[in-house]
Amino acid sequence: MKYKLIAIDMDGTLLNSQKEVSDRNRKALVEALEKGIHIVITTGRILSSALYFNQALGLKGNPVIACNGALISCSKGENIVYESSMDLVAVKKAIQLAEENSIYYHFYEKDTFYSRKPDAKMFNYHEHNGEYWKNQNIKVELFENPMEILDHKKPNVYKVVFIEKDKDKLLEFRKKLETVEGIDISSSWDTNIEVMNEGVSKGRALEYLIGKLNLEPAEVVSIGDNENDISMLKVAGLAIGMKNGIEEIKNYADFITASNDEDGVAKAIEKYVLNHH
Repeated sequence: MKYKLIAIDMDGTLLNSQKEVSDRNRKALVEALEKGIHIVITTGRILSSALYFNQALGLKGNPVIACNGALISCSKGENIVYESSMDLVAVKKAIQLAEENSIYYHFYEKDTFYSRKPDAKMFNYHEHNGEYWKNQNIKVELFENPMEILDHKKPNVYKVVFIEKDKDKLLEFRKKLETVEGIDISSSWDTNIEVMNEGVSKGRALEYLIGKLNLEPAEVVSIGDNENDISMLKVAGLAIGMKNGIEEIKNYADFITASNDEDGVAKAIEKYVLNHH
């Protein structure tokens, strides 16, 4: 099969544990691009971060799927070809639940990351990420009261992320979130829950893009490692899971490639797309 599009998750997939793209992964992407294959970064990350990596990898002009499918940009002029922001009533309900259950959260616009003014526990998170965010053109707005932001600014919220290290507490919280109408719930890490507008998923966005590019699902390869990647693995003609991925990924993958620290993306592209032997 001649594949024409590769949809690749970032964290835990294309990026190694240092949050970098290895030379071998980069080389495989370049080779696929030279063969005229669309390379589509498909991430839960904020749009600014996705576009930053897209450009850094020499993929400018290739579409980007961000915020788990809530946004598709064709990055020529960074024009948005598809977007689905959350209903603010649903955002408020989800945030209210987090407040009541003492769960940390932040939410995204296209390029702005909103977070509560950090307490001691979260201060390190902000200190650690501050420089990283600035490099990726991400604005950070800290608030005392989330409702003020939501009522006055009325931002287009594409995703809310809840973070909690206590897995049982997180699971309980997820059950509570499931009572909120108008949202879809996923996860990209074992310590987080991600909430988007109802109907938003990487798979849905990928289907939209495949239609736009006049491709068949059979011509698409998807590579991912976590729950939020399952929907795009289901859409693709060839679904590849990462060795470091969650157990459930293995049920939806046609093949498992090496881990994100062992050039798993490159090995999959070389073997199945570029047919290196």
